[in-house]
Amino acid sequence: MAFKLVVSEGKNSHQMEVEAALSKKLIGLKIGEEFDASMVGLEGYQLRITGGSDKNGFPMKKDVDGPRRIKSLLSGGVGFKSTRKGQRRRKTVRGNTLSDDIVQVNTVVVKKGEKNLTQLMEGSEE
Repeated sequence: MAFKLVVSEGKNSHQMEVEAALSKKLIGLKIGEEFDASMVGLEGYQLRITGGSDKNGFPMKKDVDGPRRIKSLLSGGVGFKSTRKGQRRRKTVRGNTLSDDIVQVNTVVVKKGEKNLTQLMEGSEE
């Protein structure tokens, strides 16, 4: 399944669709791992995975191992923002490994390439 890749660079963020054939290369990577972005058309860039969400909208959480989906008791952080002090809630979250169920992957630029990111994005759309 193809997913949407969100690339953040400082204040700017860009979205691009990753084809199903290319997305197979990313499956199995975990949150915090870095990969060469030339396989998705961003020559010279190095990206780090910071999170994502699955097809039902559940967020990925770094401390849940594997691609599984679990109900976890959260007091804050990814997946739940408390409104009162000491509030906890059981919420469903996705594991830290990319799988076929993931539809959005959030990344951050670690190493820049020679060309500007906006130029590369415009070239891939045409």
